[in-house]
Amino acid sequence: MSQLVEPFLDNEFMQRALLAGILVSFSCAIVGTYVVLRGLAFVGDALAHGVLPGVAGAVIVGAPVMLGAAAGAVAMIVGVGFITAKSRLSNDSAIGLLFIGLLALGVVLVSSSDELTGDLDAILFGEFLGVSWSDLAVQGIGLVLVAAVCVYAARPFLLLCFDPDLADAMGFGARRHHRLMLALVAGTVVVSFQAVGSLLVFGMLLAPAGTAALVTRRIGSMMMVAMLVGVLSTYIGLSCSYHFDLAAGASVVLSSVIIFFVVLISRSLRRPTVAGAEHE
Repeated sequence: MSQLVEPFLDNEFMQRALLAGILVSFSCAIVGTYVVLRGLAFVGDALAHGVLPGVAGAVIVGAPVMLGAAAGAVAMIVGVGFITAKSRLSNDSAIGLLFIGLLALGVVLVSSSDELTGDLDAILFGEFLGVSWSDLAVQGIGLVLVAAVCVYAARPFLLLCFDPDLADAMGFGARRHHRLMLALVAGTVVVSFQAVGSLLVFGMLLAPAGTAALVTRRIGSMMMVAMLVGVLSTYIGLSCSYHFDLAAGASVVLSSVIIFFVVLISRSLRRPTVAGAEHE
């Protein structure tokens, strides 16, 4: 039993990492629910990778890393809108082009600067065990803003997930709230990448919410279950990282994906039994 709590008793860096994981789990659970229901997985992935050139550029010029990440996310969103408005390309095609372009730009910037050699792992995979109290404060503020926006736009977001035409008919403006949802995804990526990195933040957006979608049908319940899965994944991942000397961020995300498949398989094994019982 002591091994279950030992990593978090006397190690302040583990306590900060656990708190960071909880904050990330809450933010990603709220936004990830809409990502899953709205089918924005590709957008979330593109935004998670799109911050790379912004972060790399910020490190090179000595600007705040989070400011660079925000610039990369804004470039992705604005670029998608520009391409779809000025061409016949679909939204997915525009996202794909910018996804590849920004990722390539990020790799070029990283390869051209010696300053980024030691920071590349932190950019890609995060610094769970190096999170500071100021980072936690930023994540806390981000969580409050995410929750406030979702409360404010709860009804139009709900309609967008199931019937965008009805959202327009009721005067909410589907396109306007779709952009707001994209901005929410981008903001969550920017705030969360500090802990889990640009490559792994997408896993925290998708896996806990995907698990919740398997067992719940209401948006509020999905968010709560996704939060619980995210917190559990954080605890398991950080514990494994501590005891077996594994990468913290990757361990947390891998734990969330494993939980998804455990729930998926357990439900698939139960269904034949239930169907057989109903047939009898």
